[in-house]
Order: sequence, then structure tokens, then C-alpha cells
Amino acid sequence: MSVLDGLRYTKEHEWLRLENDTAVIGITDFAQQSLGDITFVELPSAGSNLIQGETFGVVESVKAVSDLYAPCSGEILEMNQALIDSPEWLNEDPYAKAWMLKVKVSEIKEGELLSPEDYQKFVEESGH
Repeated sequence: MSVLDGLRYTKEHEWLRLENDTAVIGITDFAQQSLGDITFVELPSAGSNLIQGETFGVVESVKAVSDLYAPCSGEILEMNQALIDSPEWLNEDPYAKAWMLKVKVSEIKEGELLSPEDYQKFVEESGH
């Protein structure tokens, strides 16, 4: 399982990378491994708003359907359309080409996000 430095993580297995006041959001390597072969991704379009902790989309795999949870609040600037067409990218590269959303951040509740070290520990301690 790959956990990258420079990202913040949720207990629902999403990641967030801040680039000034813009957040890039995706799912973790652990999440894609747990799901297995990903076959479908549903994401909101640009102009929609996210509320931290609420669902914003769905990932389907041969094993399960999983909701996606927003790691921050804000307005969606861009959705990765290529990911909709090629959901298998999540299995190949969940941290780079398989990013999901770019969001103009209005609020981040830091207490709800984990550092890379804390996320690694969370996954290990939760018996996954």
C-alpha cells in the first residue's frame, strides 16, 4: 500500500493535495486495492459544491459499490473527465492521472484529516 507525503487523508480513504487555494482530490491506493477492478466512476460536474464529510460520488468495482466523501468544502472547478471514460486508471495510478476533482476550497476542517503517518497507522490498526 502506497501512502504519499504531502497529502492529507480521510478515514473513508480519500486524499487531498493543496495547491494554493485549490484542492486536488482522489481515492487512496488502499481504497483501490480493497475495491479490486474498478469499472465505473460517477463524479459531480464543475460548478457543483462539496461539503466536507458528505458524499460526492460513487466508485463501482467487480466487488462493491462505494460512496466517495469530500475531504473539504468548496466549489468544483474541474472534474477528471478522462477518469469517467477510463475508470481502470484508479487501479493503475490513484495519486496522479486518476485524480477525481479540483476544488476551490472554502473550508477544511483539519481535525478531520489525517497526516500520511496517521493514515498509515489508521489503516494498520483497523485490521485492513
